[in-house]
Amino acid sequence: MTIPTLTGRVVRLEALEERHRELLRPVAQDPRIWTATLTHAMGAEFDVWFDATLSEKAAGTRMPFAVARLTDGALLGSSSYLDIALAHKRVEIGATWYHPSVWATKVNPDAKLLLLSHAFDVLGCNRVSLVTDALNHRSQAAIAKLGAQREGVLRSHMVVHDGRIRDTVVFSIVRSEWPAVRDGLLVRMG
Repeated sequence: MTIPTLTGRVVRLEALEERHRELLRPVAQDPRIWTATLTHAMGAEFDVWFDATLSEKAAGTRMPFAVARLTDGALLGSSSYLDIALAHKRVEIGATWYHPSVWATKVNPDAKLLLLSHAFDVLGCNRVSLVTDALNHRSQAAIAKLGAQREGVLRSHMVVHDGRIRDTVVFSIVRSEWPAVRDGLLVRMG
């Protein structure tokens, strides 16, 4: 599956490629990014994360994006389509991380608007899920603010980078909710 370039008002999402490695590496070095995430991509672990992400892309199980600021092209983080099941008309948006300098800005709503628009309006999805660690309250608040509905918790669902067993909070947006979610994101974007 071809990964498109998606351009919004604040960010551009580009298919993650080898050319992004050294540009994205310094962005990932703030430990605040990785306090409640499944993976850890600081220091030497950055290459492990980057290589695994490119391997999943090559296998067709992940569509990873580099998130770039429109004004200067600076890389700000990454996000992906995961759990791609187009036969069932669903995807997950996840593995999202940004440098803390852009937290609580228009970067995440713009990126999510792009990813959701592509999922519903181009890929024809009926459902987009977003999941996060039960301990990641900042991420849960951001997902809820998008307009996603909290569905529940998958207990003992994953093992995180430090060996902790993670409970996962599941949110979703379904096709019938998409127009209201889109309108809410457009209002947030101004």
